[in-house]
Amino acid sequence: MSNSETKNQPVQEIRMGLIKAVVWANPTKSNGIMHNVTLSRIYRDTNGDWQETQSLGRNDLLLAAKVLDAAHTFICRKEQEREAPADEAATSQN
Repeated sequence: MSNSETKNQPVQEIRMGLIKAVVWANPTKSNGIMHNVTLSRIYRDTNGDWQETQSLGRNDLLLAAKVLDAAHTFICRKEQEREAPADEAATSQN
């Protein structure tokens, strides 16, 4: 397997305008999953090539908050999906 095949891939990308949040799922030692989020702003450089920066301006902040809220909602739903089978099994045994 090559390095590109074994590299961790994002589980979700949320983009609004030029603000982007990427959600990563990382396994924990206890066989759980911990989600992390990277936030960036995309822009075109002087050559017209797309670049990313973690620096945000005043006008980016409200949109960044909305993107982070969407990332939070995505992660909470994923956690609920993981917990649901255990909850259903416990309920069906009672």
